[in-house]
Amino acid sequence: MPGLVDTHIHASQYSYAGTALDMPLLQWLNAYTFPVESCFKDLEFARKVYTQIVRRTLRNGTTTACYFATIHTEASLLLGQIANDFGQRALVGKVCMDRNDCVKHYKETLQDSQDETFSPSPVVTPRFAPSCTGALLEQLGEIAKNNNLHIQSHISETHEEVKLVKELFPESESYTDVYRKHNLLTDKTVMAHGCHLSDEELALFRETGASLSHCPNSNFSLCSGVLNVRNVLKHKVKLGLGTDVAGGYSASMLDAVRRALDASKVLTIQDPKYKTLSFEEVFRIATLGGSQALSLDDQTGNFEVGKDFDALRINVAAEGGPIDLIQDEEPKVGDDRNIVEVFVAGRRVVPITE
Repeated sequence: MPGLVDTHIHASQYSYAGTALDMPLLQWLNAYTFPVESCFKDLEFARKVYTQIVRRTLRNGTTTACYFATIHTEASLLLGQIANDFGQRALVGKVCMDRNDCVKHYKETLQDSQDETFSPSPVVTPRFAPSCTGALLEQLGEIAKNNNLHIQSHISETHEEVKLVKELFPESESYTDVYRKHNLLTDKTVMAHGCHLSDEELALFRETGASLSHCPNSNFSLCSGVLNVRNVLKHKVKLGLGTDVAGGYSASMLDAVRRALDASKVLTIQDPKYKTLSFEEVFRIATLGGSQALSLDDQTGNFEVGKDFDALRINVAAEGGPIDLIQDEEPKVGDDRNIVEVFVAGRRVVPITE
């Protein structure tokens, strides 16, 4: 099968994945995320965590990952080097944020953020509008435009966040408009979540070519909201799937597939007329949809002739695996125990050799 594309994952948060899910987003960031991310100034700590997350995602079939790192340039470069050494196709963004009133030591000055982003980062990464001043967003938009760079951030994850953005940027018509005004909505932009976007905002996404990353595990785990995928697809907005570690407790894209199906069924429970997503539709979002969302679909996403060979070799009857074959049937979702080999651009990267 084609390799899985994780369009949104915080590599730096892997150290506490599966814990600390007792708060809504904004409180969760202040209590857990910012203190942990500040530790990545220690390169040995960074090396340990980043090595583990790249190994874990590869073993779970993630051939392409779009990573958030931290505000630390050297550690962000280290993540890129580790992913490259293991053979994973990765986009790595150094986080930019010059506004953080709760954990004051975890932020940058406007000048530092601009200078450090200009040098090493292939993905311009404003954390999200509430942690950035308008001046920083404007500078990042210029850097991305002048260098034709990828852009990643978050949008409309929770109602509380949307309200805060309205207070911080009263001159903008919507959360989406904040990014648009600062040249951060392009055909190389991927925004995580989007649970509470209006139809007008989705139209802006369509017009600019920007994409969304659906992160259902995180949306459930932090009680953020449920993305209406049908409505996103109806607006012809590019859509990928993300694990969003550690708001999402699993680094497995197969888990993201399951949770995306769950989210769709929740909407059907609320409205029986809602057409539940099929497994095949979600599988497409996790593969080709993800490569389209990251503007990499000329290289990967399926087995079209001319694309790189990003692939998983699966054994549904793997010894000790999660599936028992009772009769002639086609089991559709296993786990990492069923993934025998992983290839990225034709190179075998799993089993991992030391």
